[in-house]
Amino acid sequence: PAQRAFAAVAAAIAAVEPVTVGVSARQFANARARLPAAVRVIEMSSNDAWMRDVGPTFVVDARGRRRGVDWVFNAWGGIEGGLYFPWDRDDQVAAKVLQIENSGRYRAPFVLEGGAIHVDGQGTLLTTEQCLLNPNRNPQLSRVALELLLQRYLGIEQVIWLGAGVFNDETDGHVDNLCCFIRPGEVVLHWCEDRADPQYEISRDAWERLHAVRDARGRPLTVHRLPMPGPLYMTAAEAAGLDAAGSDRPRRAGDRLAASYVNFYCANGRVLMPLLDPRTDRRARAALARLLPRREIVGIPAREILLGGGNIHCITQQVPRPRHRVMKP
Repeated sequence: PAQRAFAAVAAAIAAVEPVTVGVSARQFANARARLPAAVRVIEMSSNDAWMRDVGPTFVVDARGRRRGVDWVFNAWGGIEGGLYFPWDRDDQVAAKVLQIENSGRYRAPFVLEGGAIHVDGQGTLLTTEQCLLNPNRNPQLSRVALELLLQRYLGIEQVIWLGAGVFNDETDGHVDNLCCFIRPGEVVLHWCEDRADPQYEISRDAWERLHAVRDARGRPLTVHRLPMPGPLYMTAAEAAGLDAAGSDRPRRAGDRLAASYVNFYCANGRVLMPLLDPRTDRRARAALARLLPRREIVGIPAREILLGGGNIHCITQQVPRPRHRVMKP
């Protein structure tokens, strides 16, 4: 079922922009058969499936050239608190992608996952203290040191620190599951109405922090709420059916899933949003349609992706078009 969900995401994106899917040698023929002909399928070894976190974060330099930042990856926590071991193949993915895309590479000297940050393209970056200041990432770096490194590698000017991420998010609270920019000066926030739910205080704290700051251009932020699905929990059948390596963190029946509609992907002219809960899917879709009127909102049944620990934004990585044209001889 997860393969069907991944294929549906790739097909929906391929309708509006080029798509490359990296798969293991064992899955190459299967992936090629499942995916549309327009999707490029390449063999690429990895330990898991989250291109947002293991792939490069693309940037465009002052000369208009596309480059990529290759962060150090430690499986969301390393030996102490990480989700699996080994992760050596995942730490090589970004360099491979950059070579395939013929893009320059900046190797950053610290641990970061792409889902731990979100930028507005005008100098402002969102992240969470729960993740970036976690001692299982970069215990040797202070908040100020991290901000300076982010400025250096991403060209940003301001970091907006939120507190925790979505409740029970095993990535240690990635911001891409909690809050993201929909345009400069505007964000959507994962919102819980139930005061008895542990997510309520997390979302409320983020709301207050977002309203207390201005972005890099001096603008106050407009904050839009996206409803929280569920809460959703893993069933016994789902826990038994997960294909996990022996070193993976166990997943059990009754585990709360970090389900969030914020974990969507903005493609050219459309938004791919996860369908997670019939009780809230329609409301979330209507909210995104209202906020992004020039984009088609495409819903993808995504519970099978969620069971693995992430969602649509987590399995994708956008590749920007360079601003300069390469002259052919």
